[in-house]
Amino acid sequence: MSNKKSNVSDKASEIAKNIWLAGVGAYGKAADEAHERIEKAGIETPKLFLDLVKAGTALEEGAREGLKSGRLASKSSVEERINKVRENFNFQRSGRDDEIAELRDKVDLISKKLDLLATALTESGAISVPKRATKAPVKRKAPAKKAAKAKAAPRKPAAKKKPAAKTKSSVRKTKA
Repeated sequence: MSNKKSNVSDKASEIAKNIWLAGVGAYGKAADEAHERIEKAGIETPKLFLDLVKAGTALEEGAREGLKSGRLASKSSVEERINKVRENFNFQRSGRDDEIAELRDKVDLISKKLDLLATALTESGAISVPKRATKAPVKRKAPAKKAAKAKAAPRKPAAKKKPAAKTKSSVRKTKA
């Protein structure tokens, strides 16, 4: 039994050692590759940097020229857009006023026809219209104004106390 246990523990330690060695090997390989890249970058860096500077200079010059010509074009473009929006707003507004007036006329015409129809039906006895109870118009209070000082309700004067009624004991005290 102990022989089996020692075999299992030997295998486990061998596996653990192999895992450890694999990790150390991976670290060494990564360090070597990083070192090679650093050496390569040190040689190629000045050339790459100079190429980037040339490209940046060309882009900057193109952007400046574009901005100079674009500023004038963008100002006129923005003004054109604003004018189009104003025109559209004015067209829509006048059209809506006409539509609203037309709708009001239609509602008035329908109301008159409905009144005539109700009157004719009532006179013929086809329908009876109950009389409506007229309600008094609701009066709304004006919004309360903020007062600088709140006014207190006037106080009533305190009632005068009546003298206590004389009792037999109070009469005896006074006589004594």
